Amino acid sequence: MSAPVFLAEGSDLGSLAPGGLYVLDGAEGRHAGVVQRRGPGERLDVVDGAGTRLRCVVESVDGPQVHLRVEDVVVDPAPGVVLTLVQALAKGDRDELAVEAAVEVGVDAVVPWQAERSVVVWRGQRAAKSRAKWVATVRSAVKQARRACLPPVGEALTSRRLAARAEEVVAAGGAVVVLHEDASTPLADVALPSREPAELLVVVGPEGGISDEEVAALADAGAVPARLGPHVLRTSTAGPVAIALLSQRLGRWG
Repeated sequence: MSAPVFLAEGSDLGSLAPGGLYVLDGAEGRHAGVVQRRGPGERLDVVDGAGTRLRCVVESVDGPQVHLRVEDVVVDPAPGVVLTLVQALAKGDRDELAVEAAVEVGVDAVVPWQAERSVVVWRGQRAAKSRAKWVATVRSAVKQARRACLPPVGEALTSRRLAARAEEVVAAGGAVVVLHEDASTPLADVALPSREPAELLVVVGPEGGISDEEVAALADAGAVPARLGPHVLRTSTAGPVAIALLSQRLGRWG
């Protein structure tokens, strides 16, 4: 069984070497030492969210401080193609479910989208609170999936700003895919970025779908409408499925 993962964002984990000591404290230390009651001899991983992982063994526990012996330091290479999920805001926490599953299957970044047909609207304090929930969801999913990289959560985009972002990505050599049930191109046939580094945006609409105007604006920006298959998936399902299929095509799941 793989070791549990604890996040130590902002820590200089790369400066440590096998045989060194590391103290996990703060909220994560409390979770490991007090809540989960990790004890001497147990193995756990500490990650910095930027790709560095410490494989450790617990030496001692002093309340919220867990003293670890580093056995190995592993650094995940940066992806050549950054997979970004642009998830439309949706009611009933379906957008958060999409984000959670997408992180677990390997998405590299997440961007909230205030689509025309989104029932949920992020404004003022609600916007900050809702985005914070997405950030917390990403953190939890990273730990569940035992990942060393913490996908960033961008600021919510309007449809106009999303079209501008799509145009920038395409101009830089990346690609943008808009999942749409009426598209004629299967996702399996969509051209991937021809050079690296590059970004691949996967755009998923809300429950009511993406409007014709939004599809047209994104297509004008260089995006490619694509369909996943013969069935219409929920907004909470489409993104993670697409990320999984694209990860396979990119050789991540070889």
